[in-house]
Amino acid sequence: MKVLFISLGCDKNLVDSEVMLGLLREKGFELTNEEEAADVIVINTCCFIHDAKEESINTILEMAEYKKTGSLKALIVTGCLAQRYRDEIRAEIPEVDALLGSTAFDEIVPVIEKVLGGNAASSFKDINYLTTARPKRVNTTGGYFSYLKIAEGCDKHCTYCVIPKIRGDYRSVPMEDLVKEAEDLAESGIKELILVAQETTVYGTDLYGKKALPELLEKLCRIEGLSWIRLMYCYPEEITKELIDVIKREPKICHYLDIPIQHASDAVLKRMGRRTSNKELRELIALLRKEMPDIVLRTSLITGFPGETEGDHEILKDFVREMRFERLGVFTYSREEGTPADKMKPQITKKVKVARQKELMRIQQEIAFAHAKELCGRKLTVLIEGRLTEEEVYIGRTYMDAPNVDGYIFVKTWNELLSGEMVNVEVTDAKGYDLIGELIEE
Repeated sequence: MKVLFISLGCDKNLVDSEVMLGLLREKGFELTNEEEAADVIVINTCCFIHDAKEESINTILEMAEYKKTGSLKALIVTGCLAQRYRDEIRAEIPEVDALLGSTAFDEIVPVIEKVLGGNAASSFKDINYLTTARPKRVNTTGGYFSYLKIAEGCDKHCTYCVIPKIRGDYRSVPMEDLVKEAEDLAESGIKELILVAQETTVYGTDLYGKKALPELLEKLCRIEGLSWIRLMYCYPEEITKELIDVIKREPKICHYLDIPIQHASDAVLKRMGRRTSNKELRELIALLRKEMPDIVLRTSLITGFPGETEGDHEILKDFVREMRFERLGVFTYSREEGTPADKMKPQITKKVKVARQKELMRIQQEIAFAHAKELCGRKLTVLIEGRLTEEEVYIGRTYMDAPNVDGYIFVKTWNELLSGEMVNVEVTDAKGYDLIGELIEE
C-alpha cells in the first residue's frame, strides 16, 4: 500500500508527521509523493489562524478528488483541524474516511488498517495525553537539519490563542526520550537540531519541578555529529540567567534566540494576556546583547489586536526602531472563535491591520538590510545546503539564520562542496536579507 503524506502548519506539526511516517515505515507501508498513485492520503492539518484553517480545508477537498481520478482508497485527516472541527468535517466532507485528534497521531497505523478493511476508525484521546511512541522518524526537511519537539501543549492562555484548547496543557517529553531521539537524528546525518515547543523555556517544570532546559541542552551538546543546536519559541519572561550561561558556555548552541514578544505597548500586552512589559522586554534584550554581543534575535509581532490604538502602534514602531531586531516577522491579528480576544471591542478593520503590518515591515527591512551590510568582511561558519545548478555557487546558512524563516548565504568557490558540510566563509557583500561570501581556503 502506498501512502502520501501532507503536513501543514508549524514545525511542531511536522515532527508529528515524521513520527507517523516512521510508524508507517516500520509496518511496511510504501511512501510516495505522487497523488495519483497513492492508496492512502494522510493530511496533518493546522487551524491556528483563519488562513491556516482555509489552507487545511482546501487541501482536504483537493485530495478528496483523487477518489475519482486516482487510486485513493482512504483519506485520513489528522492534527489540529481534526481535533477542533471533527463534527463539521464529518458532516460537510464525507469523503474523509477517518479523523485522528491532535493527541492520537500514534494510532495512524491501526486507523489506516481498519479503514482499508472497510471499518470505521477515527481516534481521539484525552487532550492531555502524551504519546510514548518513539519510532525512528522519517526526516522530511530535505536538508541536514531537523526539529526536536521537547514538549506538547501550553499553559499560558494568551487571549488570542486557541492552542491550549486544541493541544492541551503543557507536557514535557522525558529527557531520556529526547536524548535518544536526538542521537538517532545525529546518526542519520543531521547536523543542526532545532528545539521547538509551544514554549521551550519552561521545559521540565511539569516533570522535574524546575526549568530543565539548561540541563537538556548540556546533554544534547554531548551528542557526537551535531554541530549546531538552535532554540525557538523562548518566551521572554522565562529566560533565566542559567539558560543564558549555558548558551554562552556551550559552543554548539547557536547565539540565536527566537523570542515571540507580540507587542510592546503595555496596554496591548495586558489585553493579550502576556506576562511582560515594555520595560522588562527592553531590559532582557539589553542583557542578552551584553552577555552575547554576537547574538541574533528573532521576534514576531501582531498588529491590529482588538483595542490597539494609533498610540499603541506608535509605541510598537519606536520599539522596533530602537531594539533593532536582526530578524522579525509581523502578522495581522486573526480573530479566533472561542478565545477571549474574539469578544473584545473594538475589533480593528482589516485595512488598518494590514497598513500597520506593512509600516512595521518597512521599518524592519531597513534594519535587516543594514545589519546584513554590516556583516561584510566578517568570517562565519556556514552549513552548506545545496548548489545553484550550472554555477559555482553554493547555498548555505550561518548560525544567524533558521531554516525556512530567515535568509541564506551564497558561497562562491571552484572547490566541490558537499551538502551538510560545515565550511568557513568570508562575507563579501549583501543583497537584501541574504549574504554573499567566498570560501576561505584552509
